[in-house]
Amino acid sequence: MSSKAEDLKLRVEAFMNEHVYAAEAAYHDHVENSGDRWSIPPIMEELKEKAKSQGLWNLFLAEFDEYGSGLTNREYAPLAELMGRSQIGAECFNCSAPDTGNMEVLARYGTEEQKEKWLIPLLNGEIRSAFAMTEPAVASSDATNIECSIVRDGDEYVINGRKWWISGAPDPRCKIFILMGKTNPDAARHQQQSQILVPRDTPGVTIIRPMKVFGSDDAPHGHAEIDFKDVRVPVSNLIGEEGGGFAIAQGRLGPGRIHHCMRLIGCAQRALELMCQRVESRVAFGKKLSEQGSIREDIAKSICEIEQARLLTFSAAEKMDRGTYKDAKDIIAMIKIVAPTMAQTVIDRAMQAHGAMGLSQDTFLAEAFAYARTIRFADGPDQVHMNSLGKQIIQRYGQ
Repeated sequence: MSSKAEDLKLRVEAFMNEHVYAAEAAYHDHVENSGDRWSIPPIMEELKEKAKSQGLWNLFLAEFDEYGSGLTNREYAPLAELMGRSQIGAECFNCSAPDTGNMEVLARYGTEEQKEKWLIPLLNGEIRSAFAMTEPAVASSDATNIECSIVRDGDEYVINGRKWWISGAPDPRCKIFILMGKTNPDAARHQQQSQILVPRDTPGVTIIRPMKVFGSDDAPHGHAEIDFKDVRVPVSNLIGEEGGGFAIAQGRLGPGRIHHCMRLIGCAQRALELMCQRVESRVAFGKKLSEQGSIREDIAKSICEIEQARLLTFSAAEKMDRGTYKDAKDIIAMIKIVAPTMAQTVIDRAMQAHGAMGLSQDTFLAEAFAYARTIRFADGPDQVHMNSLGKQIIQRYGQ
């Protein structure tokens, strides 16, 4: 890692220790007790201003010195791990999904007009965004199944379709969707889709309901079901070329999957540390829990699994830096198979060591478990990555 990356890592760690962990209680108290679950806790805007003033802002933007830190994927990975130790961590640094992926799409494929109108406010943390792809009527794990239509009518595109699990859409700061739909159902299978910018306040856009994860609405970020009915946007809102949506999506997913996995590793690492503290402080059956053989085994397995996932994700980041998403798609599939399941397993062990407290709001563990389980769907279910990886390995070694 460069000296710049090492310095940023130390500064992010210090910021997390000094500000973020201490702010978690106030953040959640606002969501639960303010009377409006969808209002933004003031503490978040305070944290963002502090991070921005310290130059800890937009650190994720590999390849784009003019917009972010200019770190490589490998250099950013340890920073993402630190941010992932708290569910509010990444947002403090303007490094949270889905904004990160949307900003990369706009930086790479957007027109100057699109960048000025949407990318700059996103980079400044003035607004938030969502990525509208998943649909309730089809298996959206196969993006070519998407049925939402994008039909050109003169100088406009008309959009019709139903989307759900659109993360961040209920957030009152969310002003823009990047929507993926079909512009040409008769084209080749991977050239039917396009991506287009849809302002949230466009007539015909209706947020039907927030979706719940394990009974929680995940406010104030949330995940929405949305109806797009005869939604009209200018032709200039198209991102890239017609039929380029699938390729744009693949390019967007590479860095995003690395970010997700590193945040999960940070989540698992914090869970392990809490587990160690818990078992050192509790006595059962005449001795500390930390002296029980099964507890020590769980801790040993957990640290091994975390380190394996960490090193595998570092390797994926380095391969991305040396080439493209296509060059690294095998190892990116590996980390998406390994990291979320690892995090879910480690967090579950930590919950078990905490007893009933591990299920409650008194630690971050229950929220972290739901997050880890959710990421086993986000950016593709486990089975999709296993199928893709298995196919690649058979092609490599089967002849």
